[in-house]
Amino acid sequence: MNRLTIVFVLFLAFVACQPSLKKAQPVAMEDFFKDPEKASFRISPNGQMIIYRAPHMGRMNVFVQKLGDTSAVAVTHESERSIYDAFWESDDRIIYTKDQGGDENTHVLSVKPDGSGLVDHTPFEKVQSTVVDILEDRPNELLVQHNQRNKQIFDVYLLNTATGEMNMVAENPGNITGWVTDHDGKIRAAVTSDGVNTSLLFRDTENDKFRTVITTNFKETLSPVLFTFDNKNLYCISNLGRDKTALVEYDPTTAKEVKLIYENPDVDVSGLDYSKLRKVLTVVYYETDKQQKHFLDSETGQIDAKIKAQIPNYAFQITRKSKDETKLLAYVSSDRYFGGYYLYDVNTGEFKKLADFKPWLKEENMTEMKPVSYQSRDGLTINGYLTLPLGVKPEKLPVIINPHGGPWARDSWGFNPEVQFLANNGYAVLQMNFRGSTGYGRKFWESSFKQWGQTMQDDISDGVKWLVDQGIADSTKVAIYGASYGGYATLAGLTITPELYAAGVDYVGVANMFTFMNSIPPYWEPFRQMFYEQVGDPAKDSLMLAQVSPVFLVDKIKAPLFVAQGANDPRVNKAESDQMVKALKDRGVDVEYMVKANEGHGFYNQENQFDFYRSMLAFLDKHLKPQETK
Repeated sequence: MNRLTIVFVLFLAFVACQPSLKKAQPVAMEDFFKDPEKASFRISPNGQMIIYRAPHMGRMNVFVQKLGDTSAVAVTHESERSIYDAFWESDDRIIYTKDQGGDENTHVLSVKPDGSGLVDHTPFEKVQSTVVDILEDRPNELLVQHNQRNKQIFDVYLLNTATGEMNMVAENPGNITGWVTDHDGKIRAAVTSDGVNTSLLFRDTENDKFRTVITTNFKETLSPVLFTFDNKNLYCISNLGRDKTALVEYDPTTAKEVKLIYENPDVDVSGLDYSKLRKVLTVVYYETDKQQKHFLDSETGQIDAKIKAQIPNYAFQITRKSKDETKLLAYVSSDRYFGGYYLYDVNTGEFKKLADFKPWLKEENMTEMKPVSYQSRDGLTINGYLTLPLGVKPEKLPVIINPHGGPWARDSWGFNPEVQFLANNGYAVLQMNFRGSTGYGRKFWESSFKQWGQTMQDDISDGVKWLVDQGIADSTKVAIYGASYGGYATLAGLTITPELYAAGVDYVGVANMFTFMNSIPPYWEPFRQMFYEQVGDPAKDSLMLAQVSPVFLVDKIKAPLFVAQGANDPRVNKAESDQMVKALKDRGVDVEYMVKANEGHGFYNQENQFDFYRSMLAFLDKHLKPQETK
């Protein structure tokens, strides 16, 4: 029995058991999308305190709590925009990042655990600032990068958070797109790009000049992740000489791979973890239908097994450790459990829950996200996930086709609030990792080049046909919804294959391939030529790009369309949605258009999310379930 047959048999078993399940109780839309009760836990280096984000003043702010205490104190008080992330610089200072109105020009700020000493360390206008590295062994210091000097590139600065002093330690010559620090916090490696070719740079000390180690085409991956513990070689994720990325040890002096650490024959390696205390690599991650772990260290494997024994039906990952590595934060979740954080004590074996993210979402009202696969018309295996309404016979259902953004990303197994929301309201949802999705090797990725609106879209269309052929989808009640590239795929679906869809929802999606590439953020400029090779050159490939730009194909649209856009979006400019809406209205087509003035590439503020999902559900119900709409 081959793999596809096995997958299909398992799928049939899955759908057969669905009707016997208890039907889900209706869940309010707000419950899916309101801010978590608590999220983003981080443990202090000394293992005595935690920070997390939680609602305060209408936004997600940072709270500090001593382990063992039942109360916490808010140390930030943002009311305009939720904080993106927060982490410990040291036991005495917390770093966090935020932007204004979704413009992605993030600032780096810090505050003490008692809420005093709040400082914006990068108070620059229209400048993006991010953290490069937390220097755990150098209190009050961290490495940040920003593009104040040149909007297209980022220089690195050593920031003293106690004094506010910030000094440049690495000036970008114009082509460096990434920096790598050694275990002493020294910048010793860098990655450059001229838009097509990528080079690995290396230097023996920070006083030396960088030298080029190797130059590869962007299709080849040699991505430095971590220095070896003697600070001489690099652990890299590499596909040099192979289709799937592997974890290797690479010698920058000889420019050679010296050791293969782990590779998987079916999928790419996606990451690794290590013990800074014991100076060993611990685990390699890769993703098949679910995330998998390959242990390189027996001690870590034993700890993992002890935790798994206590939560056998859930996925988990160690996300943070105290400096002595005796207290571990574990993020626990499943496809039906939104997630929460647990604390594991290595010395005692105690494993206790710190918090559920959204305790109001009950697992019994959620449904499984089932891995599936189908064949594309030209013979590729397309992997994806099918989520069916709970307790409903899987026959002739209204279906939402939900292509992911990127497009060089992938959908993964786990709790997805959008998908569960739609399933709870009676819709089946199909997510597919169409060609170009990451994680399946170089050949699969490259098969997407210059295929927007063509074979990439065929993979999505073939998923619709597969669902109809299986009897799951009602062919007259199929909608397509996506964000970013998924928004483009929505518009392409309605214009290139209008016969397939009864409705579409475009969320910050590309409408015009020409204006899209002319309005990319300045810090994407080094990748422009690469983007031309992946998507198309506006000059050389103008005919092709015109043929796959939905704004030029509006006369093909038969189905109603709902468009949502953030006014400050730096990636998919508001002009993309404006053009599409205007073109439809010029034809006399009624199109719903939602614009939020204080949002960027996707809606972040809670009230805007509520507005969007409430309107989207009403739109879908109107056009896919009109007899049920009140």
